[in-house]
Amino acid sequence: MPNGSMKTTVDIPEEALADLMRFTGAETKRAAISRAVDEFNRRQRMAALEKYAGTFKDFMTRDDLKLMRKEGDRHGRG
Repeated sequence: MPNGSMKTTVDIPEEALADLMRFTGAETKRAAISRAVDEFNRRQRMAALEKYAGTFKDFMTRDDLKLMRKEGDRHGRG
């Protein structure tokens, strides 16, 4: 058993597991479930980050970036 894993028994409907294996392309039930858990966790992390979208004020605007590039060209950089 890989380090950090936990063995458990779960009753999953056969049709749902067959769909999961088909959608994930996994060859084993374990791989399919592991991919599904990883994807679920990834989506939850992304959802948690979404609440911060648009709250950072210190980022450059497109105009700031264009100005910086023009200044770099004038000074032989960029």
